[in-house]
Order: sequence, then structure tokens, then C-alpha cells
Amino acid sequence: MAENYKIIANNKAAFHEYFVLEKLECGISLSGTEVKSIRAGRVNLKDSFCTVDRGQLVVHGMHISPYDHGNIFNKDPLRDRVLLAHRREIDRLYGCQKKDGLALVPLRLYFKGSHVKVELGLCKGKKLYDKRATLQKKQADREIARSLKERNR
Repeated sequence: MAENYKIIANNKAAFHEYFVLEKLECGISLSGTEVKSIRAGRVNLKDSFCTVDRGQLVVHGMHISPYDHGNIFNKDPLRDRVLLAHRREIDRLYGCQKKDGLALVPLRLYFKGSHVKVELGLCKGKKLYDKRATLQKKQADREIARSLKERNR
């Protein structure tokens, strides 16, 4: 059975700053007005990151704008939100974070059916020369695609 996916937000800066070694899907604990604001697409993942606090995965810096008609039920836009994952996964990610110096970064936020999901990436930081090499590769791929398109005309 095919699942319904609707991507809400992508973290393009994460792919520029990090090598993504592994991806993991997690649920997220939200209030009602936050879900309504997310449905309107008013979320930003740019400066967000994840940590393990007291045995729970927590996402910091994810900005969800207040819902327009939410009045007293709106929460703080930058509050820390708990991610839902299995204990084994949390312990493994915590070990990788401490031992290998890797970062946990939210890559995507999307609806899977009626549930909001977060795709986490276990990432290793890029050096400046890695970023330059990635940009050069993208530019070369664009030029190749452009020349092939012109050739096919």
C-alpha cells in the first residue's frame, strides 16, 4: 500500500554544511496550533539541530510560526520539541554523537498520512574544500545537462 507523503520543509543548508551518513524517520510531539501552522507551510528548519537530553531526542531551533487564529493556544515558535523514536535508536544515535563527533540534523519535515514526521540525518561536517568541490560538481552537472538539452533540440 502506497503511503501519502507531502513534504513541508527541506533543510537545504544541511546538505551544504554536512555529509549525510545515515537517515532516520522520527515522529514529533506537537500541539494543535503548531500542526495547523505546519499545514500552512510556516516552518523553518535552517538552524535546527538535535540532541539527546535525559534519554529523549529533542530538536532545537526549529521555527514554527504562530497560527494566525490560535490566540492563547499558540506556543513559543522556537521551543524545544521532543522527537519520537525507539530507545535502541536513541541510544545508538547518542553513542555515534559522542564517540564519532557526528551531528544530528533535521533534513526534512513531511506528512506521512496524517502524521507529521521528521527525517533526521546523522551527519559529518564538511570542510571548506569539500563545499567547494560539491559546488563545482553541481555546476559541471548543470552544464552537461544544458549541453545535452541543446544537442537534443
